[in-house]
Amino acid sequence: MTDQTLTPAQSAADQPAADRTAPVQPAAVPQEARDHAADLGEFIAASPSSYHAAAEVARRAQAAGFTLLAEDAAWGVTPGGRYVVVRDGSVIAFTVPATAGPTTPFTIVGAHTDSTGFKLKPKPTTHGAGGWWQVGVEVYGGPLLNSWLDRELELAGRIVTHDGTEHLVRTGPMLRIPQLAIHLDRGVNDNGLALDKQRHTQPVWGLGDAQSADVLAALAADAGVDPADIGGYDVVLAETQPARAFGAGQVLFASARLDNLLSTHAGLTALLGRASGDDGSTGVEMFAAFDHEEIGSASRSGAAGPFLEEVLVRISTALGATAEERSRAFAASLHVSSDVGHAVHPNYPERHDPANHPVAGGGPILKINANQRYATDAHGAAAWNAACREAGVPTQEFVSSNVVPCGSTIGPISATRLGIRTVDVGVPILSMHSARELTAVVDPWYLSRAMSAVLGG
Repeated sequence: MTDQTLTPAQSAADQPAADRTAPVQPAAVPQEARDHAADLGEFIAASPSSYHAAAEVARRAQAAGFTLLAEDAAWGVTPGGRYVVVRDGSVIAFTVPATAGPTTPFTIVGAHTDSTGFKLKPKPTTHGAGGWWQVGVEVYGGPLLNSWLDRELELAGRIVTHDGTEHLVRTGPMLRIPQLAIHLDRGVNDNGLALDKQRHTQPVWGLGDAQSADVLAALAADAGVDPADIGGYDVVLAETQPARAFGAGQVLFASARLDNLLSTHAGLTALLGRASGDDGSTGVEMFAAFDHEEIGSASRSGAAGPFLEEVLVRISTALGATAEERSRAFAASLHVSSDVGHAVHPNYPERHDPANHPVAGGGPILKINANQRYATDAHGAAAWNAACREAGVPTQEFVSSNVVPCGSTIGPISATRLGIRTVDVGVPILSMHSARELTAVVDPWYLSRAMSAVLGG
């Protein structure tokens, strides 16, 4: 697909159906897509934990002229303003049009900031056989355990000192989960690798006597505080290898935490790009990224919690809305929930629906599920397809094989809580929930362009 490849000025609807999901050839990848991927790599590098991701979103938003709001203070939201608010590892940024009133609708692009992996346990410093220093970790979500073996890992997250001050921390490469040598397990390639989540996933990080080891001291040193002052912590393991474009023509992109920092970055980029000029907006444009999606979203900062609803209510209240007017605004609103999806795996094509084969380089996916594991309905699908046509972006559908049930997203959760029409979308990737995932260079850029068109109505 060379002369038929979509360019930014072309419409996906103008292409034959068979061509809309054809992968992009190397020469067809626009420089803007490569620049977007490079910035995505920088965003991921700055975001080893959900707390870092939320802070990086807020930093970029403030640099673009957004005002940081504190939840425990009066907001003073006014038409024409730009704002960002952080709750733990979640963040919401929004722009209010100059013409906003009590029934002004909301257009929301949603994502999540957390990724599957491991979280530091209480009493984390342990001493293993042979003088190895180890740390105790708990499995977070549903990672592909074997993908975390033999990688240089870091500790990242937040510590809170006894005075209530929060400190973001990251150690840099410090740990490794070592695999057992094949000489000590001759049948591993024939019988498969089976990892015990407790015994086989505890990282090593040093050598010496047990009394000398103190992993919390390493975190305290990064924060510049006394280890005795640590009152609590939320710390995860993070893969440290930089993101990289590679392959023939550099059309492939590999990185840690594509699920779901890819969507977080795309949504933020879309919102900031629209906020950079006079876009003639008539609705409140919002980007919302939530923590804890990988473990069900049921937390104060998850999509099942009150964060988004409270922000929406505070905005509508500032615009003078009554309860009825707020309901009218919600009825006219749209939420696009974005999370990565499965590209067809070349080694396991039988695991996919035989008629719907999302391909890397074929553009963002529209996620559909009869049992509402995704929130897409006919109206949402029509709105998404219209946005992709407006942006000149190809799009494709994803639906699971009937014998391979799909996961879910923040979409059905937020739709249930708020009653706002929601559509689930994403980007096709390989190796989902691996320590390092794979996508096409062009697809994150396609997603961000489509999100920008959605925000523009």
